[in-house]
Amino acid sequence: MNRRPAMRVLLLSLSLLLVPAALVVGEVKLPAYQSETLPNGAIIALVEKRDTPLVSMNVTVRGGGLGDPVGKDGTASLYTNLIQKGAGNRTATQFAEAIENVGGTLSAGAGSESFGVSAGFMSRDADLMLELVADALQRPRLDAAEFEKARRLAVQSLVAAKDSDPRALMSSYGDAWLFRGHPYGRPVTGSESSLAAVKLDDVKRYYAEQVGGDRLIITVVGDFDAVAMRQKLERSFGTWRKAGAALPIVPMPARVTGRPVLLVDKPGATQTYFWLGNVGASRTDPARTAQSVVNTVFGGRFTSMLNTELRVKSGLTYGASSSFNRGSQPGSFHIASYTETSKTTEAVDLTLATLARLQQEGLDADQLKSSQSYMLGQFPPSIETNGQIAARLADMLFYGLGPEDVNEYAQRVMKVDAAAVRSTIEQSFPQPDNLALVLIGDAAQIRAAVQKFGPVTEMKISDPRFVPATK
Repeated sequence: MNRRPAMRVLLLSLSLLLVPAALVVGEVKLPAYQSETLPNGAIIALVEKRDTPLVSMNVTVRGGGLGDPVGKDGTASLYTNLIQKGAGNRTATQFAEAIENVGGTLSAGAGSESFGVSAGFMSRDADLMLELVADALQRPRLDAAEFEKARRLAVQSLVAAKDSDPRALMSSYGDAWLFRGHPYGRPVTGSESSLAAVKLDDVKRYYAEQVGGDRLIITVVGDFDAVAMRQKLERSFGTWRKAGAALPIVPMPARVTGRPVLLVDKPGATQTYFWLGNVGASRTDPARTAQSVVNTVFGGRFTSMLNTELRVKSGLTYGASSSFNRGSQPGSFHIASYTETSKTTEAVDLTLATLARLQQEGLDADQLKSSQSYMLGQFPPSIETNGQIAARLADMLFYGLGPEDVNEYAQRVMKVDAAAVRSTIEQSFPQPDNLALVLIGDAAQIRAAVQKFGPVTEMKISDPRFVPATK
């Protein structure tokens, strides 16, 4: 048996492992793109990528859930549902069949500061893709029957999550508690209470006031001719009217001091779900790379400090993690996990102790190096496909970032040193004594015990809101 080919493969594999990660990832570059602003304010960016006969399109529309009428959170989310349910001269069925018949994809969804439409088609069907996306955005049918169906399903999904798996709603409760009184505290998908208040006329008004050509960021990546695609985009979107209202502005949120506790009573629950957070960092924060390096070690991967302490060593949970939610203003930095009811205070205490250890000890040299290698290895697969590139480019344009956001990623990661680690822990990660806490569990079993964490406000999980109604 000839072992030489196998030995060469082994040696090649070993040689790749010995190549510094920064050098390997340093080759990851954002493809060259052409960008311009159309007369109506729409921004377009095009990337010719001819390796596969596919085209992906991403349309980001500024505004999102921030444009929802007061007390009617979820309007933008319902709108993005409806624009997929019939547009132009196609009914909901015909619209879906037009996509399915050519093997394409088209989806839409709302975020806090924008909503988006993403599509992926064969390059031969690019004209159909443009037609469908243009119809969805500019000529949605906003059918009454489809609206009632979408609203009913949205409410049912909230009720089902509260009943079976509150983990899906922890961010809604957490942000509502942390950012109460601030736009970031409004649930983008709505609450039972707010969805009940939304009428079809509200969705139509949202379309008239919050959607228009001046709000668009359009990115197209794939197998096409850029000159021809630019002309098609201008014909399809360049003369569309502007949004009827001003773009919502997000104020800077204030950090929480102390430890306000929201206890959400779920009678009979055998587990307590908990969320701890404070105001974190924005998408354009100069320290965002250092924050990610630290958080990877603290709560951003399976071998993180949080998961090691709460799952591996103590067996208190099946998983614990932390993350930054970034917007144009600082969103939340939060920790989330769950444990059996009788272990509630033990699990929260250990979470707080782990955060305190991060503040006191920081990261050692091995942890820093491990985090950098992990991040450099995770980055390339996140920007490989046409759709990923289109989404990343749209994100960069939304936040006013240039190609260096991708092209210099590896250099930024490798430049994070011990001093940057210490600084970002001190400035970006909350102190254990300054956290908003949300606990969902059986209040009769944990009410007295959780008072140790801070002043407790209580509500029932059956309440149709994510925070108690203001009096």
